[in-house]
Amino acid sequence: MSQSTFTILLGGELSLTERLRHVVAGSRFIAADGGMRHAAALGVTPELWVGDFDSTPDDLDGAFPHVPKQPYPTAKAATDGEIAVSEAIARGARCLVLVGALGGERSDHALQHLLSAVSLAEEGFDVLLTSGREEAVPLLAGTIELDLPKGSLFSVPGFSELKGLSIENARYPLTDFHLPFGSSRTISNVAEGKVRFSLGSGRAIVLARPYDLSGV
Repeated sequence: MSQSTFTILLGGELSLTERLRHVVAGSRFIAADGGMRHAAALGVTPELWVGDFDSTPDDLDGAFPHVPKQPYPTAKAATDGEIAVSEAIARGARCLVLVGALGGERSDHALQHLLSAVSLAEEGFDVLLTSGREEAVPLLAGTIELDLPKGSLFSVPGFSELKGLSIENARYPLTDFHLPFGSSRTISNVAEGKVRFSLGSGRAIVLARPYDLSGV
């Protein structure tokens, strides 16, 4: 994997799946506050640890004594995750894997990670958010493909009105579809294998559950 790929360890949920292990293999790591707890689970040592450390337990604080810490005050204008991403970009990141970006106790943080991912994609970065069991990829004007197991679930919530949306190789395909903002039409689809998404205009996110085969 290229040295321009960075994995950001965030404070949400993490399940150690083969897909997650594969996507982070060979990347560089930066931890954001309590997201450092995922480092031990993944068997990695981040090159930097940032945050206000308000969600870092004492036992974790002493577990990585050789990782450089970059502390910030609690009263700051950005989240620990955003700071970690900025540090990765300053180090040359072009591909970002946000581990622990989904789920967890803070829905506001999870939502912000999704919004930030779309913004980063608009700036030209490749972004994947993952909990191991669930994955998210921004969808902007253009085409992407996701290699999903047959029968696995996915959804495409729009962050704006979507025009020219096409979904191929799914149980409920769409062709050049107009999705009004707030519509639930694209929630709970089923992959038939590698799914192709095309969008004419708008902002969306593809949320996939590759280990949830309840659609079989």
